[in-house]
Amino acid sequence: MMASIEAGGTKFVCAVGTGPHDLRAVTSFPTTTPDETLAQAIAFVREQEELAGQSVSALGVACFGPVDLRTDSPTFGHITSTPKPGWGGTDVVGTFRQALGVPVGFDTDVNGAALAESRWGAGQGLDPVVYVTVGTGIGAGALVNRQLLHGLLHPEVGHVLVRRHPEDTFEGVCPYHGDCLEGLAAGPALQARWQRRPADLGPLRDQAVAMESWYLAQLATMLMYLLSPERIVFGGGVTKLPGLLPALRKDAVSIVNGYIDAPAATTDIDSYIVPPGLGDQAGILGGLALAQRAVSR
Repeated sequence: MMASIEAGGTKFVCAVGTGPHDLRAVTSFPTTTPDETLAQAIAFVREQEELAGQSVSALGVACFGPVDLRTDSPTFGHITSTPKPGWGGTDVVGTFRQALGVPVGFDTDVNGAALAESRWGAGQGLDPVVYVTVGTGIGAGALVNRQLLHGLLHPEVGHVLVRRHPEDTFEGVCPYHGDCLEGLAAGPALQARWQRRPADLGPLRDQAVAMESWYLAQLATMLMYLLSPERIVFGGGVTKLPGLLPALRKDAVSIVNGYIDAPAATTDIDSYIVPPGLGDQAGILGGLALAQRAVSR
């Protein structure tokens, strides 16, 4: 039995199990202060251990970021320059290791989801695979040559600059860059631009979908050019807007304009840009996949 935590900026989701067909005791609670939230997660794991009569063999944490993933860094496992108040500098890995005494697999929430999708979901048998989430923020995780992509930091695709939609005069909401991709196309940007929640756009929905597709298709084509993935998985609450994924695919084909001579970029685009095979469980299963990797190492 392993434990998984999908540590989001809005809520934490916790579970125990071994995979998609064995996912137990899924529970969630709001992300408040670091001390309170991490203590709740630790209490959850201890309670599940008591109920099962056995200890977990590892914990996987798929975490909101930015985070320090350099294992030789003194701040490995810490959240770094997050806009989430109070969470900058939080030692996530150290706190869990000290409390639970088990190996802790740690990565970004989107890298965790990318790993889960590659094992059990829409990315099975494919490499590279990219998982994109569009919700409170915009992020992407990538599996390249069977390894999660790290480096100077980790992919931060939400903050790339994009061409503005011709009809968009919205200034953007990113506290760092204003009108970067996240500032123009994440959930808070949609709500601020249209003065409605994405789920309640009403007669504005078609216009909102067209603008959102314009921005996300630019991201999709950037990923195609930079990483050449065999599949791009788009998840997150915003991608559930009716008509968004079909519009995104169409715009991506238009942007590529025949430059990439592969069916995935033309006739097979519907099977190239896809929703998560694991649905809303991609993140929490990402935690389990990270726990499994921690044990195998």
